[in-house]
Amino acid sequence: MAQMGFLINSAACTGCKACELACKDVHSFDIGPRARIVREVCGGGWTVDEDSGACTPNQVFSYSVSYSCGHCENPACVEVCPTGAHHKDEETGIVSITEDECIGCESCVKACPYGAPQFVEAKNITQKCDMCASLQAHGEEPACVAICPQRALKIGDIDELRAQYGDVRDIQPLPDSGQTGPNVVIVPHRNGKTGADADWRMLSLEQ
Repeated sequence: MAQMGFLINSAACTGCKACELACKDVHSFDIGPRARIVREVCGGGWTVDEDSGACTPNQVFSYSVSYSCGHCENPACVEVCPTGAHHKDEETGIVSITEDECIGCESCVKACPYGAPQFVEAKNITQKCDMCASLQAHGEEPACVAICPQRALKIGDIDELRAQYGDVRDIQPLPDSGQTGPNVVIVPHRNGKTGADADWRMLSLEQ
């Protein structure tokens, strides 16, 4: 089985959110649901002058990470779905939802550590990234990939992407990839924080 995956170039991402908006447009989402979310991370520290008490910032950083469904090796959404609406394609490895079989129980929403499935109240179902399968069927790129002005997103065979760009798939503020095995390759920003790095905080994008 081939496995499709995403390249996420955080080093090139400017956090413009064009990908997020293009994804919302393709899914016709109203306010609220987002199948792709641009997360911003920033942090740093400061030193205090003992004589004057003045604070001087240092090691200040910020970067953005664009993320959607990782089309995981062990997708939590597929495991918990009571109707089988969530399924992993045998030929491409893409994880999709058959909307006619979805009962809107939100089990997938609660189970996914990446928050990929989005509950759409108007339809009483969940929807998520399917790599714009309908666009790909017509020879087009996924909306997020096509619109990115920095070309920071790409899709392809995950083995080929890893051979070209490496095998990093953990960067803060994302959860540990060991939970579900997402098929992504991340090119970290030079200030990208991983592992035990502590000087970071995630800015809320829920507004």
